[in-house]
Amino acid sequence: MINLISLFSILFLLLAWRRLDLAIMFLVAALPVYLIRFNLFGLPSTLLELMIWMVFIVWAIKNFSRVKNNFLANFKKDTKIKIRYPFDWELILLLLVAFAAAGIAGFSAASLGIWKAYFFEPALFFIVVLNVMKGDKGREKILWALAISALAVSALAIYQKITGQLIGNPLWAAAGTRRVVSFFGYPNAVGLYLGPIVLIMAGWFWSVIARNNLICHCGHRAAIQKLVNRAKFWIPGQARNDKKELVARNDKIKMFFISFVIIVSVLSIYFAKSKGALLGVAAGLIIFGLMAGKKIRWATMMAIIILTVGIAAYQPARNLAVANLTFANKSGQIRKAGWADAWKMLKDGRIITGAGLANFQSAVKPYHTEGIFIKDSNDPEAQRKLVFNEAYRTAHWQPLEIYLYPHNIMLNFWSELGLAGALLFVWIIGKYFWMGIRVLSLRGSARDRSNLTNKKFIIIGLICAMAAIVIHGTVDVPYFKNDLAVMFWLLAAMMSLINLENKPNI
Repeated sequence: MINLISLFSILFLLLAWRRLDLAIMFLVAALPVYLIRFNLFGLPSTLLELMIWMVFIVWAIKNFSRVKNNFLANFKKDTKIKIRYPFDWELILLLLVAFAAAGIAGFSAASLGIWKAYFFEPALFFIVVLNVMKGDKGREKILWALAISALAVSALAIYQKITGQLIGNPLWAAAGTRRVVSFFGYPNAVGLYLGPIVLIMAGWFWSVIARNNLICHCGHRAAIQKLVNRAKFWIPGQARNDKKELVARNDKIKMFFISFVIIVSVLSIYFAKSKGALLGVAAGLIIFGLMAGKKIRWATMMAIIILTVGIAAYQPARNLAVANLTFANKSGQIRKAGWADAWKMLKDGRIITGAGLANFQSAVKPYHTEGIFIKDSNDPEAQRKLVFNEAYRTAHWQPLEIYLYPHNIMLNFWSELGLAGALLFVWIIGKYFWMGIRVLSLRGSARDRSNLTNKKFIIIGLICAMAAIVIHGTVDVPYFKNDLAVMFWLLAAMMSLINLENKPNI
């Protein structure tokens, strides 16, 4: 194994030195390789971490003079920074707060490893992406990489659904209770990974449609020439109509590919039976429809009304919706018990500090509820049976394990980083939404509006992806995992780049 990792590292380093943008694309497409673990100089590491370090070091070496001068300029008197990094002070504060949280946990090996993998290295990657993947070309490279990654994860998930193979848990592998896990160790990880990508792909899909309409109906010469020049099979001297047809054909192929990625990704989430991810994607698509434009907004509102009336009129669907939204089902009751344990732990002297990085399980153990009786909200006699029927109590008793995290986005950050860390993440997510909405509200020249049209749906897709993360995060852990932490800051970098491109005009 170590020989293969060494060979891969050499080849990846060569790729990064020759084409750093392609190395970043490869890294984004291969986010799940954090599952490949090994020791590096005696320290636990993953292949994803190694790749992040290599792209950052290559970028730093190639830009050493500029980075050094920019850094030293910050300490000179009367120096005004022309362009600041978006999320600059937030990242610095986050690293400090997370390091302090590691201190609360006693600077254990686990806490320092979490600080490195979930905060410091994603920050390094954020910096590299912000400096290398600029403009429309850089953004599209990231989109292609995310699409390829989603396709690979979905292909394995669908194979598992069909065959039942490569699923470690016998219960999840059984035909009647099958839940796919893809490359990951548990089903919800599939939804956590693919959910945001589905919304980003939706934004990319509609941006291609919008660009195609702009070319075909408005005769946008600059856009035509730009796209034609990028086509490998362009023949000089073709007529302008042929150029339009060439671009339209390329866009149709691209739209087919993107729609295929969206479909297989949603199917994979469904086969994983990740209700939180499905709810997050559904909510994200609703937000997308409401933001996309007048016609799509009206269609979305009509769909919401029809769906709401249908659910309200059909009792089984109504009961299912109510049980899921009020956490009255089995998984919801388990989640609420875990939240109660976490809150008891925080109230007992840890409101400010939290439990510390990688210390939640130990801190919550004295407050842990060993088990609960699962209540059937559809049975009016449920409470009486729990009191008087021993067999019923036995059948409805649910032992509870101590999870790594409370499975709620606010409680996750609060428990790991303390109150300051939780509030800081609320600020970061709020700023992310504000940046996107601010760019969408851009008013300027016709050229400004034309340039923004090409990005509008990408921005909306990024907004909806973060919304899906937050919504799914009400019942899960959408950040504290190697790939998810990197993806979070990748989304922040993409939004930041769009913001920087339009900053002079805002």
